[in-house]
Amino acid sequence: MAKGGSDAGREASARVMLYETIARLREESGKSLAELQELTTYDRAYLHKLETGARLGSPQVVAALDAVYGTKRQLSQLWVLAREDAFGDRYQRFMRLEREATVQYKYVCSVVPGLLQTEAYAEEILAKGRPRDDGELAEQVTARMSRQDILEGDDAPHFRALLDEAVFRRAATDPKVWRDQLEALLEAGQRSGVTIQVVPFSAGLHDLLGGSLTVLWLANGKSVAYLESSKSGELIEEPEKVEALRLSYDLLRDKTLSPESSADFIRRLIEEIPRCEPSDPT
Repeated sequence: MAKGGSDAGREASARVMLYETIARLREESGKSLAELQELTTYDRAYLHKLETGARLGSPQVVAALDAVYGTKRQLSQLWVLAREDAFGDRYQRFMRLEREATVQYKYVCSVVPGLLQTEAYAEEILAKGRPRDDGELAEQVTARMSRQDILEGDDAPHFRALLDEAVFRRAATDPKVWRDQLEALLEAGQRSGVTIQVVPFSAGLHDLLGGSLTVLWLANGKSVAYLESSKSGELIEEPEKVEALRLSYDLLRDKTLSPESSADFIRRLIEEIPRCEPSDPT
């Protein structure tokens, strides 16, 4: 097949192929939506939205359809490609490079990075973006959580996250959600190849303030960077610019708490979260 077209076009066609395949498989099977609902336990109105492309769905519903139609993992594999439509064009390229990276260094200034978020914490953050409805929010959460498998397995990259103290001073609304998120950070920091460090307010001013930075080292020796704000992002591949950002990261890392002191900092925050005691029935 001739090369050409944008990455966005190829990913968009993957989503079209997914919902067209789902619709075709049901038509060929002769099953009604009501019958499919019984077989998958998913609401038929929701299943219809998968067939028209109004919803991307989740890994669970797509796996259920694979089982019903006997397509092994064909739909699930298409879903993996199609899910990237939930992200912007430039971020789609970053995500592909992220999966190739052997090392990932990250600095975040305001929220826990997506690769370390719990589902409930991610849901609260994404809900602030005013999705159209609960279905769209659920798809956004699913897409975000599905990226976390990058940090699992034998080929997981070495991952270091510098988290500004501001991340920890802006808690989730629900104390339990916040406690679970902090405990998840402690657990992540105990994994081999994962390092989490806190940038305390006492570190003072630095030139990464106001945004988030990710630096990726690829297997071919190349490095790329991604600068991100809450509403936009920029993929940077020019060697001299990437090198300047790597230097900024290294200088900031010199001002962070050690991994051990960072864990102690998080534990103290957990201890400060009030526990909801059950009411006395008497």
